[in-house]
Amino acid sequence: MTTIRTARSPRGRTRARLAAVAAVVAVAAAALTGCSSASGDDAGKTFTILQYEDPKTAQGQGWQLALEIFKKKHPDVKVDFQTTSFDAMRKNAKLTLGGNKVPDVVEFNKGNADGGQLASQGLLEPLNDAVKKYGWDKKVTGSMQSFAKYDEQGKAGSGDWYGIPNFGEYVTFYYNKDLFEKAGITAAPTTMAEFVSAMQKLKDAGITPVSSSASTNQGFNQMWVWYSLVSAYASREQIDDFMFLKGKVDFSADPWKKATEQFQNWIDKGYLGTDLAGLTYEQANVNFLSGKTGMLIWNNGVFPRVKDQHDFSWGYFTLPGAKMSMGSSGHLWGVPAKAPNKELAYDWINTTLSPEVQNKIGELGGLPLAGDSSTITDTVTRAYTQRFDQIVAADTLSFYPDYPVPGFLDFIQSNMAAMSNKNETAAQYLAKLQKFYDDGKKATDEG
Repeated sequence: MTTIRTARSPRGRTRARLAAVAAVVAVAAAALTGCSSASGDDAGKTFTILQYEDPKTAQGQGWQLALEIFKKKHPDVKVDFQTTSFDAMRKNAKLTLGGNKVPDVVEFNKGNADGGQLASQGLLEPLNDAVKKYGWDKKVTGSMQSFAKYDEQGKAGSGDWYGIPNFGEYVTFYYNKDLFEKAGITAAPTTMAEFVSAMQKLKDAGITPVSSSASTNQGFNQMWVWYSLVSAYASREQIDDFMFLKGKVDFSADPWKKATEQFQNWIDKGYLGTDLAGLTYEQANVNFLSGKTGMLIWNNGVFPRVKDQHDFSWGYFTLPGAKMSMGSSGHLWGVPAKAPNKELAYDWINTTLSPEVQNKIGELGGLPLAGDSSTITDTVTRAYTQRFDQIVAADTLSFYPDYPVPGFLDFIQSNMAAMSNKNETAAQYLAKLQKFYDDGKKATDEG
């Protein structure tokens, strides 16, 4: 649990600090490129990168630095840096990778439902040789490798490398300390009971406790609240059985039953807001940043915005008293099987894992997998990163709930909207969840 009290409008100090870091990185990049030369074989080639990170995020800014470094290393290559959306890439990935003109390197979603499908259908190039050549397995270690590998059936956790993550993610509750004080909350909660009490006090003070969303188009917050509760009561074995299709999962039993009933209770009490089926995660972010809500559930993707755009004293904490915390390795870089410039693609991935890029992402709160958190100059960002390092070291990341079976994200979001509108009960949702999961698991097993 961390609390930050700062003077208002600290943007000038932040920008100055980041400018200093950028200057150091630029010098390092120049030194790196000074000893590189483009291969004559690359002259005249067009290298296409397809990604979906917001340019304002730590990852988006990291990719821009990687782009500068890559272009200097390959001056005779025309780089076509294309940006799409997360949803568009998920929905169009098979068409994009199976067409006659494909990108050279792509960012894609991990998990059996997405990355596993692409790998098992032969749309992605196995990366084992590149992993060995560049030593990526020395940078991406432990549980961070779980969704980089897929077997012949597209199940994560074993098999060949098909994707390379280079940052991590974990979900926290950002909170407005000024609104907490207004509601009579003197300290951040450290237990589940204190957390529920804080939400009630905020509600009694006329403040929406948690900024959330449940639109079927990018309304992810409710799903994250629900699965954070599942994670709070789950063991490592229960999460792994669910995530990696290892054993029978009974959704009518705990932790699923207890968590979903508690989630419905929070909806009924108004802790998560109203009219959520019409809200996207971006609207939830804006509602929190504008000081309208007490808390926001989101991952590190919004950390730089909260740190730089806030106009109130703030803090963050993982769900109090939880056994597991929602989070994972980040999205994956992969190379399409039909990519015309595979060697350049491997070099691009390696560039995003370079110390220059990784430490840039770290400085901005992006949780790099191959960075050095001790080099982060901002104390708030360093503490936020080190909290993630602790969770990874303890092996208590529960990943994201949409990974196990195809179509799961759309299914869960649809039911989150129904529950948020009070058109579906916890019991009804769990029964539908059981059937969808079991059908998806059977289809995956049958290949």
